[in-house]
Amino acid sequence: MATKFFYVPQTNLLGQGCIQDLGDEVLALGLKKALVVSDHFLNETGLVKKVTNQLTKNNIEFTLFTEVTPNPTCAQVNKGLALVQSENCDFIISIGGGSPQDCASAISILATNGGDIRDYEGVHLSKQPGLPTIAVNTTAGTSAELTINYVITDEDRGVKMVMVDKNSVAKVSVNDPELMVSKPADLTAATGMDALTHAVEAIVTPGAYPVTDAMALEGVKIIFDYLPKAVADGSNIEAREQMVYATFLIGFAFSNAGLGFVHAMAHQLGGIYDLPHGVCNAMLLPIVERENTLYAPKKFRVLAEKLGFAVNGKSNQECGQFVIDQIKALSETVGIPKSLKELGVEDPDLEKLADNALKDICAPGNPFMPTKAQTIAMFKEIL
Repeated sequence: MATKFFYVPQTNLLGQGCIQDLGDEVLALGLKKALVVSDHFLNETGLVKKVTNQLTKNNIEFTLFTEVTPNPTCAQVNKGLALVQSENCDFIISIGGGSPQDCASAISILATNGGDIRDYEGVHLSKQPGLPTIAVNTTAGTSAELTINYVITDEDRGVKMVMVDKNSVAKVSVNDPELMVSKPADLTAATGMDALTHAVEAIVTPGAYPVTDAMALEGVKIIFDYLPKAVADGSNIEAREQMVYATFLIGFAFSNAGLGFVHAMAHQLGGIYDLPHGVCNAMLLPIVERENTLYAPKKFRVLAEKLGFAVNGKSNQECGQFVIDQIKALSETVGIPKSLKELGVEDPDLEKLADNALKDICAPGNPFMPTKAQTIAMFKEIL
């Protein structure tokens, strides 16, 4: 049997108020000056300052880079790298959801390995560990603060490049639900459904094994129990904290088991049309998994049972359909859009979307490889 590798940050801070321990962790690592990577919104709302206050309190220097946008680009990575070099930063603090975390990972790798970020599209292509990164998460969804995966948009090609790189994993992750209470309902819903997509794909992928299954399955149950509560009332700290635990478990699961064709398709919608990743995943999830029920029936039986379905005496088809129906119902409850038209995309290039999806690094992690015709047909279901 092949060896299983399980990559995780060396330290993980979890729970209400854990941001207060950030300064001590930086000092323990002997780090001196940070490039703080985030976005304009989090900076303007004061969330970045809540984090940098912990640096100031401990006399730790920092330089701000808050120009990251959703679906971060090669140009943004290069701009951040230039700041690391000109400001002599010896570590990075990322603050936000998937976009700042991914941008920070890319900057980290280039800071120690050199070259162009396009050189690292693929699996474990860097030679050296990246610049030490402390990843402060502000959304319960992407798990980008935990994983060995990061995604950067090549704006020249209109492609979202997926990098799977053990050298990019953060030194420290911080998941404090108190940093998430101000998140609007639509963002809470999108990131929560993104986490559910990570979990389901990590379960049904051939790369899954008992450790990743256990984590992902528990994460699925927590999401169904608590995501509607977090969307309905963002100040519900119990729901926020439970979503932190769910995405923490799921992040470790998919980082080590892999993903599948939902992500392969969603990446193209983000790369070509700059659409929100979590929403794209949520719309595609029941469509792709409906097909996957034919190829991984035992996994859907386990999922159905975890979600409360009495599986004894039920067929694989009934179990699979129950899971799909539950996913659809959750999307409806939390207000996920149903079509690309609602996102402003009227006439997508289905040929290009399908061609790119079939070449995506996540595609081989699916229980089966769809044909181009099948891929186009699935995209048509969200027009």
